[in-house]
Amino acid sequence: MKEFELKYGCNPNQKPARIFMENGSELPIKILNGKPGYINFLDAFNSWQLVKELKEALGLPAVTSFKHVSPTSAAVGTVLPEKLKKACFVDDIENLDDSPLACAYARARGTDRMCSFGDWVALSDVCDTTTALLIKREVSDGIIAPGYEPEALEILKSKRNGNYNIVEIDPDYVPEEKERKQVFGITFEQGRNNFKIDSSLLENVVTENKNIPDSAKRDLIISLITLKYTQSNSVCFAVDGQAIGVGAGQQSRVHCTRLAGSKADTWFMRQHDKVLNLPFRDDIKRPDRDNIIDGYINRNEEDVCADGIWQKYFKTRPEPLTDEEIKNYLSGISGVALGSDAFFPFDDNIERAYRSGVSYIAEPGGSIRDDIVINCCNKYGIAMAFTGMRLFHH
Repeated sequence: MKEFELKYGCNPNQKPARIFMENGSELPIKILNGKPGYINFLDAFNSWQLVKELKEALGLPAVTSFKHVSPTSAAVGTVLPEKLKKACFVDDIENLDDSPLACAYARARGTDRMCSFGDWVALSDVCDTTTALLIKREVSDGIIAPGYEPEALEILKSKRNGNYNIVEIDPDYVPEEKERKQVFGITFEQGRNNFKIDSSLLENVVTENKNIPDSAKRDLIISLITLKYTQSNSVCFAVDGQAIGVGAGQQSRVHCTRLAGSKADTWFMRQHDKVLNLPFRDDIKRPDRDNIIDGYINRNEEDVCADGIWQKYFKTRPEPLTDEEIKNYLSGISGVALGSDAFFPFDDNIERAYRSGVSYIAEPGGSIRDDIVINCCNKYGIAMAFTGMRLFHH
């Protein structure tokens, strides 16, 4: 297949639309089911690069959940603790621990469940049956992977009344060194961002605390590779083999840090006993539970515990989380890794990061205020490495 006609571009009025190889060669993909759209393919090709690079860097199966050309999370295949299984709604899956790919999917899809609603999934490895069963029960637009086990493919084909978008990509495909795109009829050309992210980037530790253990190096690598495919400005929090908060596309870096930090806080709070034991009514579906849990933790649009409201969601009235409980719970968290796609210009980012348990930071450095940022890290005992490499992505 040398080209594929799309229904429309980013919006229904943008026609005609297609994907094709500019050099006239075959596309490196097969469409096994459905009819993916323009934004689907933007998500597919960006997300595939992310998981392919994570697998190469860490040697573990990797999965990411993408929405609107940025990852909601990315994770590698390590076994989930029991509380996290319950928070990710996968505690009922038999033999989950036997599939590293399924574990990576459970982590990636379970991190920011509200933003992952209607996502695009990328798998670094051939999709197995356990992973397919997990994907089947989530609201998702499509998937890209280097292959599918026969039973897994049939399971996925049954999604969305048989219209689920399934793409298979050639894992050996290597794009040309130069990439081009048009904006306002003007062609931009640049070299592909082939910069390799590995532990060597973390050797220039500029803080008094020089100790970055291997587990933190893994998490910093996850955060940096995630940022490489996140719309800038961006900041990523990671821990335990997964990205737990992504702040994408903000004009101010501290707003990236606040957004990523608030998502990380919500991820931690989802594992609080009060949240895990919310007495949901049996007819409340998974996506609705995600919204209700977010409302319970963050007290957003409505007070889900209020009289006249709780009856819509719960069998019995839940006891609200108090400010003191939230503060005490989050204050006990540490060991979180944070990556930034460009330097921190002010120490307010460090202050906000510390509130969400950040102990390790990787950022390019190069600000005229580096000394202020380093001093703030030293105040909290944070170990920070200057990578010397910016990771903007647009």
